Amino acid sequence: MSSTPVSLAVNQRTVDENPYMIDLRSDTVTRPTESMLAAMAAAAVGDDVYGEDPTVNQLETLAAEKLGFESAIFASSGTQTNLLALLAHCQRGDEYIVGQVAHTYKYEGGGAAVLGSIQPQPLDTRADGTIPLDRIEAAIKPDDIHFANTRLVALENTIGGKPLPMDYLAAVRELVDSRGLALHLDGARVFNASVHHKVDIKEISRYFDSVSVCLSKGLCAPVGSVLCGSAELIDSARRWRKVLGGGMRQAGYIAAAGIVALNENVERLQDDHNNAKLLHRGLSAIDGLNVDADCWQTNMVFLPCGEATAGRLATRLKEHDIIISPAATTRLVVHRDISTDDIETVVMMVKKVI
Repeated sequence: MSSTPVSLAVNQRTVDENPYMIDLRSDTVTRPTESMLAAMAAAAVGDDVYGEDPTVNQLETLAAEKLGFESAIFASSGTQTNLLALLAHCQRGDEYIVGQVAHTYKYEGGGAAVLGSIQPQPLDTRADGTIPLDRIEAAIKPDDIHFANTRLVALENTIGGKPLPMDYLAAVRELVDSRGLALHLDGARVFNASVHHKVDIKEISRYFDSVSVCLSKGLCAPVGSVLCGSAELIDSARRWRKVLGGGMRQAGYIAAAGIVALNENVERLQDDHNNAKLLHRGLSAIDGLNVDADCWQTNMVFLPCGEATAGRLATRLKEHDIIISPAATTRLVVHRDISTDDIETVVMMVKKVI
């Protein structure tokens, strides 16, 4: 009995697949590579809730080894891995210190407060994404029944496309150790930070008690994130994942893509950084267009042009098969599916519109 073969062709952008030929909204729109699709099709699977999916187990072991931790857990999203970390580090009525614009506070539905009864203590950040150490110190609550118990500091790297300075990580680690706190990293794009700094990922992760890493952004996997930490922390996170409905059974099919992401797509992130620099340079040369001066360190360029201008720009670009997410400060995100030729096209069309 014959069967129709499964095509592994990807990234051949046609109008049928995607009406927007150049999609700058986010690096979450990346399509899986051919090697990912091949690995997914060939993956050995089992029931991961029973711990019996060999491909998930392989991914978790690989992630833990790469980031220098005892253990790791695979989950459906970065939102979930961050929440698992907060729930594992903190108890009801505890508090975590976090930046005002950090995803764990601002963009993940208030999950820690809603589902964990964990109080966030948001603090203003500097332009480079760092939280001043004196502000962290001042926000730590005394041991008093009137206050929530401060348990954790949560950072984000990269944040707004900017990698945190390496010396800052060491300084925060020293502070939390002196106060008996834990340190979590929302490292959705932490590999972008390691590529920018030209260091092994362990040189960043070694300062943290837990690190969440997205596989589905610049690393191009279709879905999934990993949380790395101590064996005890990950055991707690695994229980919380079950409570949250995060058990995915035969998840090896998507974990296989995550293995390829970690093994093959990290160094490639430099291509995105180079193209973001080209985009920044080209847009900066356009009269009348305001471009953030130092935002292209990794894969993002920001246009603080106001909502009205951004809306008009988005409408006009859409007519030319270019899609952006208009905002008062519009973020343009470069990824694997954006080529150097695409960058030139975007610059040309923005110049024409402006």
